[in-house]
Amino acid sequence: MGRKEGKKMNRGSAGQNKKKSSDFLEKNRKKDGIYETASGLQYEIVKETSGDKPNESSIVTVHQRAMLLGGKILDDTYKENKPMEFNLGDVIDGYREGLMMMSIGSRYRFFVPPELGWGKKGSGGRIGPYAVVIFDVALQEFY
Repeated sequence: MGRKEGKKMNRGSAGQNKKKSSDFLEKNRKKDGIYETASGLQYEIVKETSGDKPNESSIVTVHQRAMLLGGKILDDTYKENKPMEFNLGDVIDGYREGLMMMSIGSRYRFFVPPELGWGKKGSGGRIGPYAVVIFDVALQEFY
């Protein structure tokens, strides 16, 4: 009986997350300064620069703060003052799409919907099902 109750609770939790994410994205898209791509990625330009942009096979170096809607910080390289480097082919679709719009020195805030992130499964215990993940990211370099 305990297992069935646990499963119901998890489904409800996923349903609540889905509604919360959907409601947030609907309100967010109406705010001044928020843009949305055809795929559903929402973003805000904090600082824009011009120049070349990375492609999906680029290795990028970024400063980032990743957080959930409730404000829970998942990662913060700004605080540690240690940028991170990774291959764009290794990250979630929404983050890759956003970074490919940026030039070196740009800083954007991405609001990644579940469909472009970790979806209905989430990621371990850190990111729940249907979660919107917010990335505040500054592109340092790429090659």
